[in-house]
Amino acid sequence: MGAGHSHGLERAPRASERTTIVLSSIVGAVLFLTVLGAMAVWPTDWSFMRSVPTTYEGATWVSVEVVDVDPTSESAQVVVDGDEDAGPQELPPPALGTSAYEVGDHVRALQLETGELIFGDFERDGPLLLLLIVYVVLVIAIAWWRGIGALLGLVAAFGIIVFFTVPALFGGADPLITGLVTGSGALAVLLYLAHGFNARTTTAYLGTLAGLTITALLAWWAVDASRLTGLWSEEGSHLELSGRSVDLQGLVLCGIIIAGLGVLNDVTVTQASAIWELRAARPEISRWNLFQRGMRIGRDHIASTVYTIAFAYVGAALPTIMLISLYNSSLGVTLTGAEIAEEVVRTLVSSIGLVLAVPLTTGIGALVVGRHALAEEDVVPEPAVDAED
Repeated sequence: MGAGHSHGLERAPRASERTTIVLSSIVGAVLFLTVLGAMAVWPTDWSFMRSVPTTYEGATWVSVEVVDVDPTSESAQVVVDGDEDAGPQELPPPALGTSAYEVGDHVRALQLETGELIFGDFERDGPLLLLLIVYVVLVIAIAWWRGIGALLGLVAAFGIIVFFTVPALFGGADPLITGLVTGSGALAVLLYLAHGFNARTTTAYLGTLAGLTITALLAWWAVDASRLTGLWSEEGSHLELSGRSVDLQGLVLCGIIIAGLGVLNDVTVTQASAIWELRAARPEISRWNLFQRGMRIGRDHIASTVYTIAFAYVGAALPTIMLISLYNSSLGVTLTGAEIAEEVVRTLVSSIGLVLAVPLTTGIGALVVGRHALAEEDVVPEPAVDAED
């Protein structure tokens, strides 16, 4: 047997002190501009929240449990939670297109002043809560502290959208600025909470911002050039009829920007990690060689993520695709029609931003983690091969 060889502890590459100062300055400038942009579009009115009633006058929402079902009429006998002493009451069949009642179902119903019950929706608290618990447990069990940071960042990001982005859009704020401010702020919270305050995270952050800026500018042009109004969606129609002044075209623009965050973030974090690992494995290669090797990984990532985006949007728009397939029209007319054009623009714009974010992130990473990012004592020597082997 050959003699054993001692190995030093492998350490991740580190950016130089000068590079760290430069990166910190850039991030500081970005966050400063983000704060200025947020101040420019900061909402001043949150009165729209919960301002639209969901019941008739004198009616209330109640939770009921199905205790019996009439197979002929499909109506159900239900007991109102908190009013069990009143005995079973009749609940008409569900609305068109929903599932039939089953004994044990919990249903949200509208109770009129007369006591009559009207079907509202099935209650889904139990299954959704179970899925959430499984998701959180798995994320924490597998990703540990990074998983906890990612979950906290996700909660904070959604808080930014609910309490800043939505009120700003209702207040008539510029959708381009609102989308960019939301993206920059949410990304900073998400990335640094999930991945820590280091040069690798900053590389992913700057790469994502570069891709997001490209996506925003392309979306700004495409939405206007394609005359996307946002009126064709059911939600857009409801907003138009809500009595509040909402720029639906701007809403489409801001939606495209925010939709690109997740995919861009996934790609840039992976590319930044790939560059760091390549440098750790081959500390002697040049920055250009490092960039080339990183792009080999990036090309595969681009290829897989592009069709991931496409299928994600197709899945979301599947009912619309099925509906318009019933009409006698050409493929060109179908794809450029208002019902589909918004998804087409969203997919193409996000894909362009994604494709360009990969070389940008790879280039930033190659510059940040140079060949001297590992000190001599950090380099792990290659194991020697004994003659006896």
